[in-house]
Amino acid sequence: MQRRAILTGGAALIAGAALARGQSGPPPKAKITSSLMLWTLHGSIEDKLEIAARAGMQPVELADEYDRWTDADIARIKKLARSFGLGIDTLLATPDWGKRPVSMVDPAQRENFLADVRRAADFAHKLEILQLILISGNAIAGRTHEEQYASLLEGARRAGDLAAAAHLTAIVEPLNSLVDHKGCFLTTCTEGLKLVREVDNPHVKLLFDIYHEQVQEGNVIRTLTEAAPLVAVFHVADNPGRHEPGSGELHYANIYKAIQKTGYAGYLTMEYLPQGDPVASLTKSLNEFRGALVSGDRPA
Repeated sequence: MQRRAILTGGAALIAGAALARGQSGPPPKAKITSSLMLWTLHGSIEDKLEIAARAGMQPVELADEYDRWTDADIARIKKLARSFGLGIDTLLATPDWGKRPVSMVDPAQRENFLADVRRAADFAHKLEILQLILISGNAIAGRTHEEQYASLLEGARRAGDLAAAAHLTAIVEPLNSLVDHKGCFLTTCTEGLKLVREVDNPHVKLLFDIYHEQVQEGNVIRTLTEAAPLVAVFHVADNPGRHEPGSGELHYANIYKAIQKTGYAGYLTMEYLPQGDPVASLTKSLNEFRGALVSGDRPA
């Protein structure tokens, strides 16, 4: 009860600050909207939402947090998020893709994959979320790249049809196979962009994870400049270590400016592992992001 009272009091203080700025509920979406992937933080969902709000985020993204929520949990978490002035913008459609047969590259698993997309769409509607993340799954030994890509393409088309019917956007995320996701099939945004172009459905877009692309292929600015018109979300972390921007080899000020130069209007999501106090880390990262952009076209 004491912890609940502290959370309630913290929410009231943050909500009061939002009201003083003329906000009620989740802030309006900016041209480039700053978000946070919650799996990167420690603690309960309540703790994570409070950290996001204190750091000045607008919405947050979900990986597997929602997977076992009841309708009562959803109502409670939506209410808490709103009290913090937060929205929820995206969730992972296959939260346990590494443990269950839900790969997009295996036709035998397609119905499992599509069932997960339908289930995720139901959660998205209840949570008032408009985007679902799709993961290709792992490559299959003994099958050619072309065979697996054809299955991936068909899976993305079918998921796009489901997303369109549900008034959602399905966003495909390539993951690096060199460090974090050994065996993953779709590993570069170059091929991810090819896939999205071939699907040719406005309800299917690309999630451009800057960290994964740097690990796998590099050439980040040139690739994101070409991809930006079909990108719905950028994910941010530095390499090596997947920590704060500025902790590794990526020059994020130049990357942010390159994103802005494309005219991109979407989400830019912090998906890194904070070193030290997460509120201080995320606040610093947001301030650096905003400071890198020219005045008059700044994100919220």
